Amino acid sequence: MYKVSIGIKGGCIIKRYILEFGMGVDFHGQDVNRAAEKAVLDAISRSCLCGLQEVLGIEDFNDKVAVNVTLSVSRPEEIDQERIKKCLPIGRKSVTAVKGGLQKPGLFIPKFGDKDNSIEAALACVEVEII
Repeated sequence: MYKVSIGIKGGCIIKRYILEFGMGVDFHGQDVNRAAEKAVLDAISRSCLCGLQEVLGIEDFNDKVAVNVTLSVSRPEEIDQERIKKCLPIGRKSVTAVKGGLQKPGLFIPKFGDKDNSIEAALACVEVEII
């Protein structure tokens, strides 16, 4: 049996509503932000949050919903949090980057913006919480 995750942030009770994972790859350019954007978009493209309104009766998705993104990338210090937040259509948004992801050799084609021959892959976990 699993326990329901309930936490308290700033005096508000927080309940997790959904977790979704996505993967993104930047084949040329070695841009961790582009790979991260693709990972977040991959995750949210598989989720319909109709239950927020139809089951829970939430009308204000920006005030009553928190969306937390954790990114696993090879160079977390390069993640532009504001750029990643733009991928999220609703909620109080937060972005955290951790060391991980994957780099594999690909093709080096300078006219595609490559700095080297590596392919950059990112993993995203998107958590939607009810505030």
